[in-house]
Amino acid sequence: MSRQEVLGAWHDHIALGLRRSPHTVRAYHKAAERLLTNLEMTEFEHVARLSTGKLRSHIASRRADGLANASVARELSALKAFIGFARTQAGHEISEAPRMRGPRLKKGLPRPVSPDDAIGLADTVEALAADGWIGARDRAVLLMLYGAGIRISEALSLKGSELPLGETLTVIGKGNKQRVVPLVPLIRESVDDYVRQCPWSISRDDPLFRGIKGGPLSQGVVQKVTAQARRVLGLPDTATPHALRHSFATHLLGAGADLRSLQELLGHASLGSTQIYTKVDAATLLETYRSAHPREND
Repeated sequence: MSRQEVLGAWHDHIALGLRRSPHTVRAYHKAAERLLTNLEMTEFEHVARLSTGKLRSHIASRRADGLANASVARELSALKAFIGFARTQAGHEISEAPRMRGPRLKKGLPRPVSPDDAIGLADTVEALAADGWIGARDRAVLLMLYGAGIRISEALSLKGSELPLGETLTVIGKGNKQRVVPLVPLIRESVDDYVRQCPWSISRDDPLFRGIKGGPLSQGVVQKVTAQARRVLGLPDTATPHALRHSFATHLLGAGADLRSLQELLGHASLGSTQIYTKVDAATLLETYRSAHPREND
């Protein structure tokens, strides 16, 4: 078996078997490709017999390339999954795979943006676009992230079969789990406006959000236009597309939503993932107190 055949089987496993997002598929595929190239391996058996020492050496070489702790942790997670897959393909027990701990990561709180800034980002990407339909598209995507709290990968995987949008939308999230999210009129109107202007026909099996040449819209394009918009608005670097999902959660919690409902809307597997937003809300309240209380600055 050639190296490309090994990588092809791995790609199909994560893309078709595990149904991971396109972003995850690319990252996991590249991590495996780097491992095979660096250690000159071409067979699943080679990967299956990989020692902890060689894995540690490979990770050290990646650190030498300038990878930060968070990137190292993601790379190691991808490689552990790849090694487990390789051991299965080669007929070995997964439990005997090399063990290696990733770097300790300091967990920071999500950084939401204000409601006005969320809408401002959406309006600004529209104003900055070189073409009217592109601006309408980018605005619709950002409003969907903020208004429905879905992940960017979930938004970009939507098909034309969702049209016309109703008051709810069924989203396929991580682990191929389905959930239903509500769509406020502003989202539906923005998507309708984009569809009317889009120069590409959008049939049932086509991506809902199209790129400039008619293919699927990429996450990189959305991230780039959001970065341009936040610079115009003077917002921090934390004002990313994913921050709009954080904002959705934080603002709902602040308005009185209960954690269980929020967990369902976000598609979190555990309540613990959702509980972090209680800390965000508390931190926001404390910041407001410190800036507004008449005795705080005495």
